[in-house]
Amino acid sequence: MNSISVFAPATVANISCGYDVLGCCLNGVGDQMNVHRSSSKNVTITKIEGAKLPFEAHKNVASVAVMAMLEQLNDPSIGIDIEIFKKIKSGSGIGSSAASSAGAVWAVNELLNRPFTANQLVQFAMEGERIASGSAHADNVAPALLGGFTLVRSYSPLDVIKLHTPPDLYFTVIHPQIEVKTEDSRRILKPSLPLKNAVTQWGNLGGFISGLYTEDYDLISRSLSDIVIEPLRAILIPKFKEVQQIALENGALGAGISGSGPSIFALSKGKATAEKVAKGMRQIYKETSIGFDVHITSVNSAGVTCI
Repeated sequence: MNSISVFAPATVANISCGYDVLGCCLNGVGDQMNVHRSSSKNVTITKIEGAKLPFEAHKNVASVAVMAMLEQLNDPSIGIDIEIFKKIKSGSGIGSSAASSAGAVWAVNELLNRPFTANQLVQFAMEGERIASGSAHADNVAPALLGGFTLVRSYSPLDVIKLHTPPDLYFTVIHPQIEVKTEDSRRILKPSLPLKNAVTQWGNLGGFISGLYTEDYDLISRSLSDIVIEPLRAILIPKFKEVQQIALENGALGAGISGSGPSIFALSKGKATAEKVAKGMRQIYKETSIGFDVHITSVNSAGVTCI
């Protein structure tokens, strides 16, 4: 196989209680990437549509991730051309850079007859995230590659676990048409936190994961709380508190910041509730001059796929 086209999905990271370790893959929202073997012996970005992104291989997250992969393979004869068709807006908070990184390494792995495991692909895709945000985090690229909910148990060594997904979970995501760069949103975070807050956050993360496996929606709801990151980042997102409140009033299990923002997610039991939540979210932002998109999606259990 010398050419492949893939769907690279959007993701929600952190999910309130799991900063930098918890993420989930979304259905229906994502990019398309075409990846080809070439005789150039280089990694080249040949086309970008839908976003103004760098063509230079050392600056584009997709090519950086692939170069990390090929360096590990240690075969200088391999050349790769990458075409990117962006549907996920940069700085949206639903894993735009992660989709490019994950989609590229998954596609190249297929072209090369799968020499690497999914966890190894996560490690390579993290190098793209390092370029995008200054931090090689995996909470977006892991669910993009593995599908479903994922937990990064450890970064050193990297240990990623795919979690169980209850069948009735739906995400509602509203994306205000403003940009919040991950690098900037990380800069406002404090380097330390009170032990009491850390203990509360650990409990919420453990409760959320237990709720996924036991399909206990009440436990999931009680655990969707962030007392560490959300209070600092919420100030970057217009109408965040109002959107969060309207989501809860309309039956959402919980709501919070998607990744570094500005997107806001709500998690609901059932599509009907997710649609009701979406209606409330829209109403809040219709009262502003800010444009927005709303996505209602089930959980994507597959991750990156061939199309």
